[in-house]
Amino acid sequence: MTQPMPRLAAATIAAAPADVARPRYDRARLRPRIVHLGIGAFVRAHGAIYTDDVLNEAGGDWGIVGVSLQRPDQRDRLVPQNGLYTTLERGAGPPRARIVGCLLDVLVAPEAPAAVVSRLADPQTAIVSLTVTEKGYGHDPASGRLNTAHPDLRHDLEHPMAPRTAIGVITAALALRHAIGQRPFTLLSCDNLSHNGALLRRLVCEFAALRDDRLAAWIERTGAFPSTMVDRIVPATTAADSADAERLTGLADAAPVAHEPFRQWVIEDAFVDGVRPGWEHAGATFAADVLPYETMKLRLLNASHSALAYLGYLGGKETIGDCVADVAYRRYVEALWRDEIIPVTQAPPGVDLSAYARDLLTRYANPAIRHRTWQIAMDGSQKLPQRLLVTVRERLSRGLPVGHLALAVAGWMHYVSGKDLQGNPIDVRDPLSVALGAALAGAGDDPARRVDALLGLREIFGSDLPSNSAWRTSLLGAVMAIGSHGLPRAIAMPS
Repeated sequence: MTQPMPRLAAATIAAAPADVARPRYDRARLRPRIVHLGIGAFVRAHGAIYTDDVLNEAGGDWGIVGVSLQRPDQRDRLVPQNGLYTTLERGAGPPRARIVGCLLDVLVAPEAPAAVVSRLADPQTAIVSLTVTEKGYGHDPASGRLNTAHPDLRHDLEHPMAPRTAIGVITAALALRHAIGQRPFTLLSCDNLSHNGALLRRLVCEFAALRDDRLAAWIERTGAFPSTMVDRIVPATTAADSADAERLTGLADAAPVAHEPFRQWVIEDAFVDGVRPGWEHAGATFAADVLPYETMKLRLLNASHSALAYLGYLGGKETIGDCVADVAYRRYVEALWRDEIIPVTQAPPGVDLSAYARDLLTRYANPAIRHRTWQIAMDGSQKLPQRLLVTVRERLSRGLPVGHLALAVAGWMHYVSGKDLQGNPIDVRDPLSVALGAALAGAGDDPARRVDALLGLREIFGSDLPSNSAWRTSLLGAVMAIGSHGLPRAIAMPS
């Protein structure tokens, strides 16, 4: 009878083969210095690895406590493993396994919200970082302001020690620190949002002001909200990833993550009292102005990811790699970058945007990274304003054509209808799914009415784009081209 594989845990690390990287530091020295809200795959394949690298090279006590704001899944997988997990670097050669050790614990906010608030408020906590996705900020993506009508935010105002949202958790913890004269922690957003530090500052201060004007003024005066840009492709974990992690380490791991070899982290060096890990020694870039890096990534990588996700899904492509393997999709995304995005995008110092785009194409074509179009297509109502519509507005303001961008948004409009081009159902997951469905239900089958109905959602398109005739004309033409010609013929047509 085959013996079960021993589970990854502190006591079993030594059993892993010698070529598997593992913590070289004393984990017993770690303290809960960083609390991360949204302990999903991305941070464990990105920020936690940077921290692990710093600990391996220089030691220190920078332990991480993860917080799940929704479900206990990650806690149930990671806590029995003492917070340890395997990462798989997937590139051109065989996958490389590594065991990461800087994660100390995982808390589940819905089960024990007061414990989560207390952990953030604890004086040991120096940094609270976030990867809660665009929809986790409780804001109106079109205006960037706090959505004070959101029921979870209303709940957090009425029950400050039992918060449901990231903004509520943060504000409750800062209120405790303020009450006892403790300095605030640094708030480090790692989500793909324009000006993410400034946005987080504004939302926290707006929410705090609804509780106490003095609290809001203290946060505004003493808080630190550095902006960041993060970049690494981290697809959803598959059964093959679990099997490879087990094969390479000889240990059963309930929480492996896979990632591409490339990684980038640009951080504004603005931390409370200057207290932070030496992430620059692990390859992070500290910059006075993160905006050019952030703009480059949002407009080139994230925008093209969303464009390929919607158009690719409608065209029967399962992954981004499948898209760029098709010459029509490859030419489309190259034209999107070359003709519409790069001409209106400021390059960071020393960066060639055309070379950056070529590198993106190489990364997308990595056969070992199967990043599903359906996964990227989630939550489009929150992503489009940042990833695509900012560039649309800039080009329209200059009187420039927007055909390729319009095609991407037209793909989204077909996608959120809930049926693909063959009439098969699409599992649309979006926080505005009810509003999207209601808008489309009232528009019937007429393409113009459907375009106008979706354009009328100000949470996505604001008040300016619905009334812009050039934009509406381009968008309607793209919607009709997809409906009449299908894909990939529509993406091969001149804009």
